[in-house]
Amino acid sequence: MQEVYKVFKEKITIFIMMLIAVPLAGELSFYPFEGDFRVSFGTPIFFFFLLWLRKMNRVLAGLLVGVFVVLFRILLEGVTGDKVIWDEALAMHFPVFFYYFTYGVMFGVMKIHHFYNRPIWVGILGILLEILASMVEISLRYSVSGELINFSTIILIIEIAFIRSFFVLGFFNILIFRKAKLAEEQQRQKNEHMLMLISNLYAETIQLKKSMQHAEDITRDCYQLYRKLKSRSEQKFAKDTLNITGQVHEIKKGNQRIYAGLSNLISNENFNDYWSMKEVGDIIVKSNEKYSDLLGKNIQFRLDLKGDHSSYHIYTVLSLLNNLVSNAVEAIKDSGIITISSYRHDQYVEFQVMDNGPGIPEKKKESIFRHGYTTKYDLSGRPSTGIGLSYVKELVESMGGTIKLNNGTGSKRTTFIIKLPVESLVQKG
Repeated sequence: MQEVYKVFKEKITIFIMMLIAVPLAGELSFYPFEGDFRVSFGTPIFFFFLLWLRKMNRVLAGLLVGVFVVLFRILLEGVTGDKVIWDEALAMHFPVFFYYFTYGVMFGVMKIHHFYNRPIWVGILGILLEILASMVEISLRYSVSGELINFSTIILIIEIAFIRSFFVLGFFNILIFRKAKLAEEQQRQKNEHMLMLISNLYAETIQLKKSMQHAEDITRDCYQLYRKLKSRSEQKFAKDTLNITGQVHEIKKGNQRIYAGLSNLISNENFNDYWSMKEVGDIIVKSNEKYSDLLGKNIQFRLDLKGDHSSYHIYTVLSLLNNLVSNAVEAIKDSGIITISSYRHDQYVEFQVMDNGPGIPEKKKESIFRHGYTTKYDLSGRPSTGIGLSYVKELVESMGGTIKLNNGTGSKRTTFIIKLPVESLVQKG
C-alpha cells in the first residue's frame, strides 16, 4: 500500500510540474505571423510530459494545461501592463486553450504511447499532432479577425512542427536510452552478485560432498566395528556402536538432502554455465575492488590473459580464483597490487594470483593447505574456519590439477599457481 501511495504521489508531483512548466515555457516565444498567434517552448514541454507520463489521462492534461496557460497569460498582463480589460484579454488568449486541449485529445486518439519503441513514428505523429492543434488555434484567431489562412502560413506551421517534434523526440530518446543503460547496469550487477552467490554455493557443495563421503566411511567403519563386537559377545558395546552407526547414517541422509537441494538450485539458475575468461576475470576484479574498498584498502587489480582460451565453467573458476584473490586482499595491509593471470598451454590452463603483500614464511608453505589452518582472526580473537585454501587444493586435485605456492626471491611477493586440464573446465561435447 505504501508503495502504491509513493507511485501515486510521484505522478501527482510530475503532473503539477507540468502545469507550472508549460505556462512558463510558453513565455519564451516569438510571433511568426501578424496577430496574436505565437510559437513557444510550451508545446515541446507539453509533448515531453505526455511522452513521459504514459498512463496520464491526456484529455484531462490538455484541458488543465489549456486553462492554466490562458489564466497565466491574462494574469501576467495584469502584473506587467496596465489595467487588464478582461473581455479583451480573454478574447485574445482563449484560442490557446483549444490548442492544448486539441493536442491532448489527439495524443490519446493517435495512441502515440503504443509507438514508443518506434521513434520515427512518434516523431511523425508528433508533427501531425502539432499541425492539427495549430490549425485549430489559428482558425479561431483568423475567424475573429476575418483573415484567411494562406499556403505560406501552413508551410511555416509544418516547418515549426517538424523542428519542435523531433527536438523533443531526440531529447526524450536520450533519457530513455540513459534509463535503459541504468537498468542494464543494475541487471548486470544483479547477475554478477548472483554468480558470486552461486559460485560460493558451488564451493559449499564440494565441501558437502566430501562430508558425505566421510560420513559414509564412518558409517561403514562403525558397522564393521559393530559386527566384530557382536561376534565377541560384547553386546552392550555392540549395541552402542550400532546406535552411533545409525546416527551417522542420519547425518549422511540429511547432508544428501541439502546437497540435492543446492545442486538443483545451481542447475536451475538461468545463466550460461560457460563464460569467457575475460568475463570471469572482470567479475572477480569488480567484486574484489568492492571488497578492498570495504576494508579501507587501496589495491590495484590487474588482469593478464594470454593464449587462446575456451569458455570455462564459471562456477569452478570463480570458486577457485575468488578464494585466492580475496585471501590476497585480506593479506595486503594498506595498499598493494594483485595480478590475476591465465595462460593456455596445449591441453592445460594455468591460473596465477600474485600479490605484493607481506608474503608467507617458507616454513608455513605446506601448512596453509591443511584443513583448519588459518592466520586470520576477528576482533574478538576467534579464528576463521581455514577451509579456503584447503578447499581450493582439494577441488584442484579432484579435477586432476595441481596448486603450488611461489614466494618471490628477495621480495614479499606471493604467487599461487593452479594448473588444470582444459577438459575439466570446458563443456563436454
